[in-house]
Amino acid sequence: MIDAVATDSSTSSNDKPRRTRRTRMTGAERRQQLLEIGRTLFAAKGFEGTSVEEIAAKAGVSKPVVYEHFGGKEGLYAVVVDREMRQLLDMVTGSLTAGHPRELLEQAAFALLDYIEESTDGFRILVRDSPIPQSTGSFASLISDIATQVEDILGKEFKSRGFDPKLAPLYAQALVGMVALTGQWWLDVRRPKKAEVAAHLVNLAWHGLDGLEPKPRLIGHRKN
Repeated sequence: MIDAVATDSSTSSNDKPRRTRRTRMTGAERRQQLLEIGRTLFAAKGFEGTSVEEIAAKAGVSKPVVYEHFGGKEGLYAVVVDREMRQLLDMVTGSLTAGHPRELLEQAAFALLDYIEESTDGFRILVRDSPIPQSTGSFASLISDIATQVEDILGKEFKSRGFDPKLAPLYAQALVGMVALTGQWWLDVRRPKKAEVAAHLVNLAWHGLDGLEPKPRLIGHRKN
């Protein structure tokens, strides 16, 4: 394991530099470092384009250190993907707190766009087809998990409005899929601004094509 070097630039009475101090990374710190480096490389180059040699070189360690912590590139990739999927699921499901269904749509759209903005590398990894099985499934299964959360909310709304609650799963998949695919497109273009994207998504979902507002507005507390 390679030690991190910290140089002490102070001098003694005879103006000679003091000896360099060395700080060794803990196992947890090294693991976190490798995860961050792997995440960046997988996002930029994909799984196949990233090598253990490159990961080790970026971390300033030998290849056996990577194998020691993750058993190889596959193990590192699996941990990176699992962490990103859990983070996105938590952000979206945790955002569904409003009482009004239109505001719930806004919150779900903002949650996904927030994740894309704050964890761009993570989202790039998720939307790629994973070359190895994941304990948390695929991006498609993650979207399905989120749709299940929305399905419960829609089912209650449908029932209270006299609609068939059995159709809630269909509408939940359609709504979440629309937001997810728009998010993939927005990942690279980043236009229009996040709040405007959320407003237009909700505009289509809430009013349909026939009733679209020319200048849609947000009704929740989020404005950007």
